[in-house]
Amino acid sequence: MTVAAKHTKALSARGVAVIGRLNASYLAFLALLIVIACITPSILEPAGFMNFLRRGAPLAVVASGQLFVIVVGGFDLSVGSLITLTVMGSALLINNDPGKTWWVIATMYGIGLLAGLINGLVVTYLKVPSIIATLGALLSIKGLALAWSGGSPQGYLPDNFRQFGRLTLHDVPGLGVLPLAVIVLVVVVAVFTWLLHRTNFGRLALVVGDNAAAAALAGVPVRQIRILAFVLSALSAVTAGILLGGFSGVSTDAGDGFELQSIAAAVLGGAKLLGGRGSVPGVVSGALSLTALFTLLNLLGLPKPLRDAVQGLILIAAAAYSVRRQEWSG
Repeated sequence: MTVAAKHTKALSARGVAVIGRLNASYLAFLALLIVIACITPSILEPAGFMNFLRRGAPLAVVASGQLFVIVVGGFDLSVGSLITLTVMGSALLINNDPGKTWWVIATMYGIGLLAGLINGLVVTYLKVPSIIATLGALLSIKGLALAWSGGSPQGYLPDNFRQFGRLTLHDVPGLGVLPLAVIVLVVVVAVFTWLLHRTNFGRLALVVGDNAAAAALAGVPVRQIRILAFVLSALSAVTAGILLGGFSGVSTDAGDGFELQSIAAAVLGGAKLLGGRGSVPGVVSGALSLTALFTLLNLLGLPKPLRDAVQGLILIAAAAYSVRRQEWSG
């Protein structure tokens, strides 16, 4: 082989490696934002973009929690039902009394903590595959929420609860407006980024997802790491439920679809489906890309069944890209 041929081959290999390191969600988000801006230029204005972030905050929050479960090699299909339970249960417990809001929110986080613990214990100690365990939790939690409410929305959420999804701060320097939901999103992302990328827990979670057997032999507390991952996912679902309840009110299908959307956002954001790799900023970008896509489909007037079909295709495409990206980076 000539020197020129070797040089060309090296450049080609380097180019493939660069492609393998690219996060598709950043490019997808930018492209979708440009297309939306061509239809509604106001989205590029501070107020328009902040409103877009407010709509995307619940998915970004729950996807950030879902990432921890995916990183350790599992799935959490119960997050959508937990969102619904948070919205409906909060309305029932508050019972038209704004003075109960804060202890009801604390109760919802307690329920989320319990749900995450149960999921984690079933997966780690009973050896039930996470997709089966959390599918059972999905049905149980959704059934509990419907039985509790009588199968229809009951009560309402007071203003001091709904402020998390609806309150907007005005006259913010440099931004003009700043929704409270965006502040919640930034705080959650900052905490989860620190947990996954700056703490020993995060490093061990990546090790467990990469090779659980080797991690156990090395003395890593595999069970505890996995349980904590499910707890974080459940708590993020409760947070998303609070945001959604504030944004759209009480509904029996408030969390429908969030389990698959959060997985799609994580995979689109670069997470490896079998565990061992993922980043919180990438997942947030994936969630915002999905929000931008749904916004675009709404602007084009496509019906919901077609939007659901597009969501399924995106999940398949994201999974396929994840596999190819691993091959390229390798």
